[in-house]
Amino acid sequence: MTKRRVVITGMGAVTPIGKNINDFWAAIRAGKCGVAPITLFDASNCPVKIAAEVKDFKPEEHDIDPKEARRMARFTQFLLAASKEAVADASLTPEDLAQDTTGIVAGTGLGGLDIVDSTYTQYMNGGKRKVSPLAMPQLIPNEAGANVSIALGITGQAHTVCTACASGTDAIGVALDAIRSGRLDICLAGGSESGITDYSIKSFAGMHALTDKFNDCPEKASRPFDLNRSGFVMGEGGAVMILEELEHAKARGAKIYAELAGYGASADAYHITSPRPGGETCAKALTRAIKDAGIAPTDINYYNAHGTSTHLNDATETAMLKVALGEHAYKIKVSSTKSMTGHCVGAAGVCEAIVSTLAIRDSFYPATINYETPDPECDLDYVPNKGVEGNIDVAASASLGFGGHNGVVIIKKYNG
Repeated sequence: MTKRRVVITGMGAVTPIGKNINDFWAAIRAGKCGVAPITLFDASNCPVKIAAEVKDFKPEEHDIDPKEARRMARFTQFLLAASKEAVADASLTPEDLAQDTTGIVAGTGLGGLDIVDSTYTQYMNGGKRKVSPLAMPQLIPNEAGANVSIALGITGQAHTVCTACASGTDAIGVALDAIRSGRLDICLAGGSESGITDYSIKSFAGMHALTDKFNDCPEKASRPFDLNRSGFVMGEGGAVMILEELEHAKARGAKIYAELAGYGASADAYHITSPRPGGETCAKALTRAIKDAGIAPTDINYYNAHGTSTHLNDATETAMLKVALGEHAYKIKVSSTKSMTGHCVGAAGVCEAIVSTLAIRDSFYPATINYETPDPECDLDYVPNKGVEGNIDVAASASLGFGGHNGVVIIKKYNG
């Protein structure tokens, strides 16, 4: 049976380096870093004092009613803001959104951690009478997608994916499958996260996942594939892609950014936080995505890496590419834009799929900034420090999450 083709017709993003698509992409092209001292809480007694925050985020500037915003966790506000931008970018009408064949799939790894943190403090200080009745509907992971569904009138379906750092990429994959199956014609595929809290940062620092070596020079902290990397930098944000069945998009005269050609997933079945060594199991996600897209490994020009700036991830991901692509791994360009955005967890996969889409559109390979000292274990072309021009016909974007969740999407230049 011939698969229904799926294209990308709209995008929206709220990130540490740009609160809309145009600003985000301009910052990526310029190699701008969004890591800075933490301002969302008092980090003076925290071993990690830096993060990639979305600075000066005001819901009302994103067409979100301030009264409604107060009923939402920060990760929900991010997803709704990105959704509204993506819907406008795709020129979707309220009638389009109300169709039974329009849905949303949202990914988040942590949910409303800011609400968990603040509510626990209220509880400890004042007992249960001080706990807000809104706390639970604000903090549970599905509430971001649910609020978008309510605000935009989407009744086709509203699903939430929670696979740690792979949540955003897996949300794109679930949305792709829903359109291919014929259940949907349009789907918002998004991811959001706001995990920069005292509780969260101390928890991740306690497992030695975050770098604590660059508090005095935060812009240098996220350094994927560099020999002197020492842990990831927590980021936050929200991002949404509008996925649409090709003929449906053409019938309404939609602009088309690129084609979402394939998706693959795998599970390491190894450890709750560490990837399985050798890269063989995470490579399965890439090989499955390649097969799903109906392309050859040698068709890939660009790979947007999970690239967290941890020793285990970066070495394993490099091995993964060699397993899946063979010698072609040395011929493609690989970059981790987490060097600029930090690790936005549930939002990361969608942010990076957007980067891959715009890289194809503009024939531009984004850089891995802060790449100073090569690591013998990481010996591919990581586009060090400065992006370069060059044609891209096919890009792959990967996310490798805690618990061994691996997801990869394949995006192709649209050729009719």
